[in-house]
Amino acid sequence: MKKTSILGLGAMGARMAARLLQHGYPVVVYNRTPERTAPLREQGADVAATPREAAERADVVISMVRDDAAAQDVWLAEGTGAVHGLRPGAVAIEPSTVTPAWARRLAAAVAARGASFLDAPVVGTRPHAESGQLIYLAGGEGAVLDQVRPMLDVLGGAVHPVGPVGAGAVMKLAVNALFAVQAVALAELLAMLTASGLEPAAAVGVLNALPTSSPAAARVATRIVERAYAPNFPIHLVAKDLGYASSVAREAGVGATVVEAALSAFEEAQRRGYGGDDIVGIARCYPIGAAHGAG
Repeated sequence: MKKTSILGLGAMGARMAARLLQHGYPVVVYNRTPERTAPLREQGADVAATPREAAERADVVISMVRDDAAAQDVWLAEGTGAVHGLRPGAVAIEPSTVTPAWARRLAAAVAARGASFLDAPVVGTRPHAESGQLIYLAGGEGAVLDQVRPMLDVLGGAVHPVGPVGAGAVMKLAVNALFAVQAVALAELLAMLTASGLEPAAAVGVLNALPTSSPAAARVATRIVERAYAPNFPIHLVAKDLGYASSVAREAGVGATVVEAALSAFEEAQRRGYGGDDIVGIARCYPIGAAHGAG
């Protein structure tokens, strides 16, 4: 089994590290706030003081951080960045939700060290990470993916090769934008339905029974009625991802009217103090009968 370093022990990174440990993988962890490493140390992980040290001790290096800025810090920081510690022949993987421009920049820095790179963002939330049901959208060479596929199969339920480096990042932004657009559309439509006299749970029951509802939309609608705002995909991250998707669309010369409208809605939710809520918390911005309120 390849020794693996996990950089970033937030909601997803910590669960990924724990999953690998449970399956016998030797794991090195790094986190900017060292106290978060304690539970994983108790489970058998080694702890590194810097990303560079973590990379020096591993065959595979994975980061799981918030955005481009955090990824740049963990990978490229002068003296301490993980890239500087990569062994020749190692594999670096970026499963964070970042821009394709960052993925390509990181790939070039990794190649300069004689290592290989995969742009492999994940689809899924905390429960999927715990149960090994994440879905990987892999950008990069097939031979590199083959090297780490057994490990990715432990962490995920599916791996989809989508093209060269950068393709994974673009696909992930499209996936998250599609999810967010459905969430805000449902919030608006449920507000319309309940303002017209329909009971929220009954309206959702009909919507979810029809072929126009996707599985993701059905879950969102049900959670809106349940006021299930505990975060799996927090609103502040939804807004970040929509901002990235909008920028990528503009750079590609493509209109993004719907994505930008959804971005405005989620930014408004943040201004109202709901940034830490799950994506379904967007419903708190709309008068949806019994589903409205502080929850």
